[in-house]
Amino acid sequence: MPVFEKKSVMPAPAAAVFQWHGRPGAFERLVPPWQRITVVERSGGIREGARLTMVIRNGPVAVRWEARHSGYREGREFTDEQVSGPFKSWRHTHRFIAQSGSSSVLHDHIEYAPRLGPAGKLLMGGYTARLIERMFRFRHAQTSRDLVRLRAFAGQGPRRIAISGASGMIGTALGHFLEAGGHRVERMVRRAPRPGCAEVHWDPERGEIDAGALDGVDAVVHLSGESVAGGRWTRERREKIVKSRADSTRLLCETLARLAVKPRVLISASAIGYYGDCAEEAVCDEGREAGRGFLAEVCRQWEDATAPARKAGIRVVNLRIGVVLAARGGALNRMLPPFSLGFGGRIGTGKQIMSWVALDDVVGAIHHLIFTAVSGPVNLAAPESVTNAQFAAALGQVLHRPALLPLPAPLIRALFGRMGEEMLLYGARVEPKKLLDSGFAFSLPDLAYALREELGRED
Repeated sequence: MPVFEKKSVMPAPAAAVFQWHGRPGAFERLVPPWQRITVVERSGGIREGARLTMVIRNGPVAVRWEARHSGYREGREFTDEQVSGPFKSWRHTHRFIAQSGSSSVLHDHIEYAPRLGPAGKLLMGGYTARLIERMFRFRHAQTSRDLVRLRAFAGQGPRRIAISGASGMIGTALGHFLEAGGHRVERMVRRAPRPGCAEVHWDPERGEIDAGALDGVDAVVHLSGESVAGGRWTRERREKIVKSRADSTRLLCETLARLAVKPRVLISASAIGYYGDCAEEAVCDEGREAGRGFLAEVCRQWEDATAPARKAGIRVVNLRIGVVLAARGGALNRMLPPFSLGFGGRIGTGKQIMSWVALDDVVGAIHHLIFTAVSGPVNLAAPESVTNAQFAAALGQVLHRPALLPLPAPLIRALFGRMGEEMLLYGARVEPKKLLDSGFAFSLPDLAYALREELGRED
């Protein structure tokens, strides 16, 4: 029977690492971003007899995997064993070994057997071993990153945090991170809240919001808004984009301003589109004025709509987010099919500046801003911007594919109009000055490394 083992030193005591693994959100934080895994049912956490059922998708193929937990030893170890799934057998023991000081060793020990006996091992053994190695390299790195982030503010206690746009790419990752860190997350939803779930009803289009459910929250993270990508910006669509951001933000901020117990902080999403199209040599820090164009105007109105909260004494952060790199969504996800086939390349001249940021650093920055005293506009982009041509070359290199086929600017304008012009041909070199000055450390500041981590690729 094949055996896999991995040991890593973790920046926290064994009890804290064990506790992190047992909280809601931890499993989702450990799912590699290049894998499509959905939790279907869960009960009992990691304690004896607890169960977890998930669906793993690979293209059109979906496999159901049910696991049962056993061998629970508080602060020391637990085991999950496959009840049904893709392997003939699978037994995974998680061990947490104390060390002197504030560190510990995380030890994963897996015994597994492929289906089809010796033939299955011969045909799939090498592939399966490499898959497991990639997965656990990510899991240990992610665990360590999360523990470092959480340790920085461990003395400030758990917080009650409401998130709008909680089902989106950023909101989903943020919610899982905060829950695994011991915080209470209340997701703002447009449907009726489910019984027993920490959900807050709101419907911005109808001007509805359950103010009572927000009374006393410590922080609000506002991430919802109509997507600006996906089609031409007709007059109707432009109005919908502006309305979804400005009106929903104003509704939320006016509600927060009237609460008897107001949140300490509101972190409201904005975008680096605020700066418009900047010359390559220009550096955009938070003091730069708004640029020209539709996106710049959207961001300006979006940020202005937070005024009621600011006037009510709530600390407000307008988070100007760069191009977020995530395998499961956003710009990178849309680039993967053509680049994976070798059809990728620069867009237009390729000289436009691309200020990017890894999804994991977006999550970490929001957590950092909840606990620090920073306010006003805050740029959220990696310290080193690249040109579009440099980005295309880096992605091609990580995927081991050529990136030589350019997408001409006239074709962009013909296909997508103003949307293509501003989203693909504009650029801005954005500097995260306030974040860096406040002590925030990016976990994935190097583009090639960030792409490899997100896509699960080796050097």
